[in-house]
Amino acid sequence: MRFIMALTVSQMMYQGSIMENPPKSVVLGFINKVRSGKDPESASIYMAEKVKAHQIVSGKEELVIRTPENYTEHIHEFLECYGQYSFEVQEVLCEDNKVYVRWKQIGQHLTPILGFEPTGKPLITLGSAVYLVENGLIVEYWIQQENQGLLMQLQSNCLG
Repeated sequence: MRFIMALTVSQMMYQGSIMENPPKSVVLGFINKVRSGKDPESASIYMAEKVKAHQIVSGKEELVIRTPENYTEHIHEFLECYGQYSFEVQEVLCEDNKVYVRWKQIGQHLTPILGFEPTGKPLITLGSAVYLVENGLIVEYWIQQENQGLLMQLQSNCLG
């Protein structure tokens, strides 16, 4: 007995990209849906139950254990602080099961941030992360957020 599988061109391209590079597909799905703020509730599709998050801020590393639930809350905090921000992926590199992503986020200053009262003015943040994918899920990542530029913007916005 022969089985015939009929797929649309887009399905073949999607399945082909998954088969060619599953870690990259997982991370880009996570970035484009969850981290972008478009669908934070879908975090459990991309993240393991417990994810080691190495957060590097101003040269200081902190290890946080993230779950899909608390990551969803984390993104909702971003949405509260910055509104519906734009999220632009600027670079993606992949080697084996590690994926590097660099991005630019543009939102508005809607709540107090680093002691600065909201101004409603635009805020741009730059960041990058390396994600480790195992068995189709993100299990660990190392994130770097550029905060000096954010601080300078907050100071400038509050003065002007």
